[in-house]
Amino acid sequence: MKFRNSLLTKYLLIISAALVLWPIVLPVYYLPKHFLDKDSKEKIIYMDTQELERMWHREAKKLNGATSDKIDKRLRTLKRQYSKAMIFWVDANGKTKLKLPNRRNIPNKWTLHDSVEFMKKSVGTGPFTIVAYIGGDSNQGFMVFQVPHSLTDPLSISVNDDVYLLLYGFLVFVLFLFISWLFFSKIRRRLVQLQTAMTEVGENGIPNKVAVSRLDEVGQLGLSFNHMIDELTKSRMREQEEEVLRKQLIANISHDLRTPLTIIRGHAYSLQKESLSLKGKESLHLIESKVDLLGQLFDNLLAYTLLSAGKYTMEQKKTDMVRLLRASLASWYPVFEKEGFEVDVRLSEKVLIWNVDPQWFTRVLDNLFQNVVRHAKSGRYISVHTEEQEGKNVIIIEDKGPGINSGSQEKGAEMGLSIVSLMLKEMNLDWKIESSSSGTRIYLLEKS
Repeated sequence: MKFRNSLLTKYLLIISAALVLWPIVLPVYYLPKHFLDKDSKEKIIYMDTQELERMWHREAKKLNGATSDKIDKRLRTLKRQYSKAMIFWVDANGKTKLKLPNRRNIPNKWTLHDSVEFMKKSVGTGPFTIVAYIGGDSNQGFMVFQVPHSLTDPLSISVNDDVYLLLYGFLVFVLFLFISWLFFSKIRRRLVQLQTAMTEVGENGIPNKVAVSRLDEVGQLGLSFNHMIDELTKSRMREQEEEVLRKQLIANISHDLRTPLTIIRGHAYSLQKESLSLKGKESLHLIESKVDLLGQLFDNLLAYTLLSAGKYTMEQKKTDMVRLLRASLASWYPVFEKEGFEVDVRLSEKVLIWNVDPQWFTRVLDNLFQNVVRHAKSGRYISVHTEEQEGKNVIIIEDKGPGINSGSQEKGAEMGLSIVSLMLKEMNLDWKIESSSSGTRIYLLEKS
């Protein structure tokens, strides 16, 4: 089954057919004329004159001591085989016994003069003549075989035959090219269809299957491709199911842990009213700080899960960004002041209108300011200002911390920046970060 359906087998059959047909279209020297007409087929038996002589002498020896009737019968049989030949025989008394066909120029009674004249006419331009003694003995008479020289000449092909052969060869060659082109064009078309199927993806991001009608090499490739698509589809379904479970798990954990955090925060607040040593107060302050940090991490985790699932409600509208920035900085100013930050605010006096969700953008600013407080605390500096770059209004948040790539004792920066990236992308805003050991600059701007 594999051998029969193989493309290699089919192509080998085409090559084999070409090799079989090729001798037909070789040059005319390799194509005798006897393949073309009936006269040429009859002439071919007279061309080998040496074989004719051997045949005639062999037949003469076989008739050694034969009667006249037996000799006549054998010569008539040879006449039917060599229909173009003149055959006769003469007995020991010089009398012509049989003439095939019956010709007048053959004497009935041979004399010395007749013999000389016959030999003179049989050489030169005369017919090709073979004379053999019956039985190899001159006393039993002789037998004669004659054919025109035109029958013994080599075959030749006329100009018309040459043109015919060239035309025939050309047609066979064109036929071979057409069959080869048809064979490979079908293979190419099927490969192009497979290539197209590989590059065009469906709604799930996976290419569609291809129809397989033949089980040759290309068909086997199509079956393998379809098997791969099945495996990818199953893998994508498992991935989606796992993603749903993961998001649900994160949401449930984030929600369930809020209650114990609230209880811990409440008890920490109650302890502040008790009489504690200096070391106890420091421990209590550390507990409150870590509880706040843990609460913020859970908030970011839940927000990231909702954003990636597309379940975080967004309502974009025309918003005065300068006013929004001032309100956000006002809420964070006590934190900056408590941590000893130098705050540099340089906002445009012009109205800066962007199409954003105010709550989302406030959450973006909160995450960025929180990262500055936690991870750039050593620089004790934050700058928020607006600039115009290449015709676009840009909001720049700058610090003098050790840079993003330096690492930090506080974790969770990556989650906060991931939320920033998702929110800005959904609001069709762009951003970029420039960070070094001397500080970090974050640019927020509208997309082109």
